[in-house]
Amino acid sequence: MHDVIVVGGGPAGSKAATLMAKDLDILVLEEHLSSGSPMQCAGLVSDDVVRMSGVRPDVLNRIFAAEVHFPGGGTVAVRSKNALASLVDRKGLDMRMASKATDAGAEISYGDKYLGHSVSGGVVTVSTSQSKYSSKLLVGADGHGSAVAASLGDNAPKEYLRGIQVDVKDKPEHDDTMTLRLGSDLAPGFFTWEIPFGDCVRVGLCTSEDGVLPSDLLKTLLRRAGLQDKETVARYSGKVPLGGRRVTYGDNVLLIGDAAGQVKPISAGGLFPAFRSAPILADTAIEAIRTGNTSRKDLARYEGGWKKELGREFFRGYRIRRSFVKLSDADLDRICAVLGREDARNILDDIEVDRPGNVANRIMRNPCIAMRLLPTLLKAII
Repeated sequence: MHDVIVVGGGPAGSKAATLMAKDLDILVLEEHLSSGSPMQCAGLVSDDVVRMSGVRPDVLNRIFAAEVHFPGGGTVAVRSKNALASLVDRKGLDMRMASKATDAGAEISYGDKYLGHSVSGGVVTVSTSQSKYSSKLLVGADGHGSAVAASLGDNAPKEYLRGIQVDVKDKPEHDDTMTLRLGSDLAPGFFTWEIPFGDCVRVGLCTSEDGVLPSDLLKTLLRRAGLQDKETVARYSGKVPLGGRRVTYGDNVLLIGDAAGQVKPISAGGLFPAFRSAPILADTAIEAIRTGNTSRKDLARYEGGWKKELGREFFRGYRIRRSFVKLSDADLDRICAVLGREDARNILDDIEVDRPGNVANRIMRNPCIAMRLLPTLLKAII
């Protein structure tokens, strides 16, 4: 019998497995034949995320600036002295993190799909497409459609985003600048992105789940970006859970990453919160196995721990998101006019990819900027 079975060999599962394997017998179940497939992420991460990953992924490009295009044609530009983010090889990152988990002592079973589990007498029995396994604890790291999370009852996230992106052959003039676009005709409920790397540009968007199909919107985006006739070399799609889940623990069960709804509400990034939650999960699991206390009550401290670290950021970020989705294109253009002011741009230049809510707070603490934004924002809040 294993100490812990981790369902999902992506970054969240691999990070948790690596941290637990120093003290526990760990088995990771990965339904795909290799880690990193299929890719469902833009791959744009901060230096903090790279550091927390514990590996050195291949960096495809470093981004120092961003241009945000608003519906009416206005643009707000942000440029930092330090890199805003790096575009990394996400498949390579996933594979290297999985290798680090095995180096730490974890075992990974590929092509092994989780089908369900039962708990009896403190033992978890896991059924998969290949076999049956037993453990003392089960960790769900099985992504946005987590079957482990669903086993805990009414546990869906507040909402899903649907996303799509393609890599197209093109060499932009400014290869250190990414482009973001807002507007109901391109990405209702979210935004688009164009990220240059080498001789390609990664072009994508997310939208609210109940909106227009992302594939239809992508055609419009490619035309707007002047890339409709460029060769497509890769295509990706996926879903992102937002707003958190009702619970991230149960009897003999813990959740992490997208499976736990640990996703930044403003940017839809999941690696930063998953990596910050992983040490808390590992400490909880190691203590639970050591003492033999793996009940729901005993594991509740995991949720208390990660929410102490991230809960405020998530709450603030989701509040900003709920206001954002209420804004019309005209409202966005009015905000553009305010953010284009020099005092606002000076604040925006300090934006952190992992903590965008901090800049929003600084903007609203500036009386001159806040007074100009207030009438538009009140419409979204009320």
